[in-house]
Amino acid sequence: MTEPAPATPESLRRIHFRAWHRGTREADYMIGCYFDRYHASWTPEQVAWFEELIEEDDVEIMAWALGTQPVPAKYEGPMMDAMRKLDYVEIPR
Repeated sequence: MTEPAPATPESLRRIHFRAWHRGTREADYMIGCYFDRYHASWTPEQVAWFEELIEEDDVEIMAWALGTQPVPAKYEGPMMDAMRKLDYVEIPR
């Protein structure tokens, strides 16, 4: 298995757009704010994890983050633990 390539500025712009344009305001804040808070320190493997995660349905991602549904094994770990804290969500006034 090959390691993921480092994220390019173009790929990060695409991921940022996808994180912030989910379809509901709640998902935009949860997923978009998570990306904004953490992406600068991500390794290529963590970027790949997030890219895979954002292909899932918003309802599923939010349920995993809120703890109302069990997290699939492929998403368990420190990144989902950080998402479950929800301390990164900043709602503008």
